[in-house]
Amino acid sequence: MKHDKRTNKNWLLAAGLGAAAMAATLWGNRRGSYDLNGRVVLITGGSRGLGLVLARQAVAEGARVAICARDEAELARARQDLLMAGAAEDDVLTLAHDITNEAEVRAMVAEVEKRFGAVDVLINNAGIIVGGPLDNMDLRDYEDSMAIHFWAPLHAMQAVLPGMRGRGEGRIVNISSLGGKVAMPHMTPYSASKFALVGLSEGFRAEMRQHGISVTTVCPGLLRTGSPGHAMVKGQHKKEFAWFSIADSLPGLTMSAEQASRQIWNACRRGDGEVILSLPAKLLSAFHGLLPGTTTDILSWLNRALPATGESPAANVRRKGYESESALTKSPLTALNRKAAVKNNEV
Repeated sequence: MKHDKRTNKNWLLAAGLGAAAMAATLWGNRRGSYDLNGRVVLITGGSRGLGLVLARQAVAEGARVAICARDEAELARARQDLLMAGAAEDDVLTLAHDITNEAEVRAMVAEVEKRFGAVDVLINNAGIIVGGPLDNMDLRDYEDSMAIHFWAPLHAMQAVLPGMRGRGEGRIVNISSLGGKVAMPHMTPYSASKFALVGLSEGFRAEMRQHGISVTTVCPGLLRTGSPGHAMVKGQHKKEFAWFSIADSLPGLTMSAEQASRQIWNACRRGDGEVILSLPAKLLSAFHGLLPGTTTDILSWLNRALPATGESPAANVRRKGYESESALTKSPLTALNRKAAVKNNEV
């Protein structure tokens, strides 16, 4: 009898979480009143993937868009993409900068201000993923993740805030991750740095609202942006890339980049504090909020199903996903993401 009551209670809890997550999704699709027409938008990591999709929507709504990345060839292709999407020649600016370098970030923002004027919307989207077992990670993996996910957004926010404070308005969007709410196995450097970004973003929001500046933290679950080939893996490289790329392609578990972009821009327009993208991500985040220890225990069982630690010296070497392909990663299981890769300049 006690077992039945406990089971019923768990079902009720699960149903309640599901209903709350569905309601949050419907609420999150509301469009805010902030108009992008004529606004100056700066997007880091804007040459491909989610950043490029966000830039497409911004130019479609009449924004003047600056995109930043390190690869000049990627940026040139992204610029052509945005022009084909309807942007005017003078309304797209490409910037090749290392955003982990504070001086380069300040130079980048100065360049945008000289060309377009003050930045109205900053989207910190640039990211890095190093996947693999904990024992195959080294200090560099943590340092690089923190440089891209924490220090780069901090430098960018500090560079645009004087102008925003002077005008008494501005929008900042920091793209974190579900991994910044729930630590995922085989992604510890990534999760740790994304947790740091969530804290940074929330702290800035609390102190900047009095100046008319809205800071939004975005925590996506798995997105079909086409990016797995650019992820880095360690350990048993082919096995690591296989589980990651397949999980990142499955319908139902993942969200398209276009759907994510619409929800991100809606959250930005509304000035939301936080948005968690995809129903599975909302459910996992809510469950972790109620039962963090239980969630971690469940994830520890998931970890046992993931590839074991690589024992050879080569296992500690980073390899790009596209260098770790196998029959599985080229199968129909990853078709959706491979299609997205072609569409979003990820090939």
